[in-house]
Amino acid sequence: MALENTINQDIKAAMLAKNEARLRGLRAIKSALLLAKTEKGATETLTEETEVKVLQKLVKQRKESAEIYLQQNRQDLYQIEKEEQDVIEEYLPKQLSREEIVAEVQRVVQEVGATSVKDMGKVMGLINQRLAGKADGKTIAEVVKEQLSAL
Repeated sequence: MALENTINQDIKAAMLAKNEARLRGLRAIKSALLLAKTEKGATETLTEETEVKVLQKLVKQRKESAEIYLQQNRQDLYQIEKEEQDVIEEYLPKQLSREEIVAEVQRVVQEVGATSVKDMGKVMGLINQRLAGKADGKTIAEVVKEQLSAL
């Protein structure tokens, strides 16, 4: 609930400052959180983990859309998606660097005793739990594949 209150306060501030780009991003977050709260089987309040997942989903959507707009040479739409993505990322936990992800993956590979790419499922399961909200799933998968291929 704390994130929702923060978003509401930031929406008011963005409206007063007439910051349209920030306002779009904040409204997208508010809308996604409201949808998550009203989903079937959802509780009245969202856990911090659920909030992070919602924000990650929004960032992923913005990234994918931005890539498509860039390929289609639509700089105007690309810019809008990028601005919203930047606003949403402000509310996510600090993302790990690629080096930090590599170090964590190497630790998990040793813990699990992985010897080849066939063990990717075991490693991914554990690493996704540990790095939830701290790293992009696509990047994690790339690093795991690289590390297991090198064995």
